[in-house]
Amino acid sequence: MDTIEHDMHNLFAQLGLPDDQASIAQFIQTHRPLPDDMPLAEAPFWTPAQSAFLREELLEDADWAPVIDTLNAELHG
Repeated sequence: MDTIEHDMHNLFAQLGLPDDQASIAQFIQTHRPLPDDMPLAEAPFWTPAQSAFLREELLEDADWAPVIDTLNAELHG
């Protein structure tokens, strides 16, 4: 049974990135804005494993999908 809270903090931890609030804000500030026509998982700053995770979770509409959608909106904004 999956007991992980699916929030931005835990998404960054899942991606192997610093997951404190300041680091998340810095990551978003550093990498935005993504071009409108660039899917989040294809952004050049992801590792292949991170890209695959993001893509698979969205395709499966998994529990992470809403949080990934939020990150997508933040990076495209």
